Amino acid sequence: MTRVARGFFITFEGGEGGGKSTQIHRLSRRLAATGRDLLVTREPGGSPGAEAIRGLLVNGEVDRWSPVTETLLMNAARRDHVETVIAPALARGATVLCDRFADSTRAYQGAGGGAPEALIDALEAAVLGGLKPDLTLILDLPADIGLMRAAARGGGEMRFETKPLEFHNRLRAAFLAIAEREPGRCVLIDASRDEATVAAAVWSWVKSRIGPP
Repeated sequence: MTRVARGFFITFEGGEGGGKSTQIHRLSRRLAATGRDLLVTREPGGSPGAEAIRGLLVNGEVDRWSPVTETLLMNAARRDHVETVIAPALARGATVLCDRFADSTRAYQGAGGGAPEALIDALEAAVLGGLKPDLTLILDLPADIGLMRAAARGGGEMRFETKPLEFHNRLRAAFLAIAEREPGRCVLIDASRDEATVAAAVWSWVKSRIGPP
C-alpha cells in the first residue's frame, strides 16, 4: 500500500478507562467548528468488515483467542479499515481521528499477551505500508484507576477489561515505552485529571500541530 498522508491523522491510545472516547468527542466538536473535513473512527472496527471482526475480538470469554490469533484478527480488521475508510479520507485531505490504532496491537497483543514482536512488525509493514499517525495522544493513568473507571462506565464489551491487573500494568508500560521511543509522534497526557483539564491539554497539542484549516 502506498503511503497516504495528505490529510492529518490523529490517534488516541492508552489503557482502559482513560477517557479516549470522551476526548475524541470533545476534540471532534472543536475541529468541526473550524470547518474541517473531519472523520471520526475507531479500532477494532471503523468499516463494515472491521466491525464484524470487532465483535469476535471484544466479546466472549477472556481466553477466547491466543495472542497470535488476536494479532491476526486485529490486522485483518485494520487492513479493511485503512483501505476502505482511513486512506480515502486522508487522500481527500480530511482530518482523521481514530480511537486506537497499531500502537494498541503492540501494547495489548504484544506486551500484554506475548505475541512475538517480529510477527507484529511484519504484519504492520504489510498492512500499513508505512502509514503512521501524524500525532498520537496517549492518555495515561495508573491501570487500577483506569479499570475502576471502566467498571463504573459499564457496557457490553468487557473481554479485555476482565483481564488481570498485571496484564493492564504491562499495557501501561508498553504505551509509556512507545511514547519515549517516538517523541516526535507521541504525546503523553495525564488522564488522571478531570475531563476538562485533559481536553484543554489535548486541544493545546492538536492546535500546535495541525495548523489552520
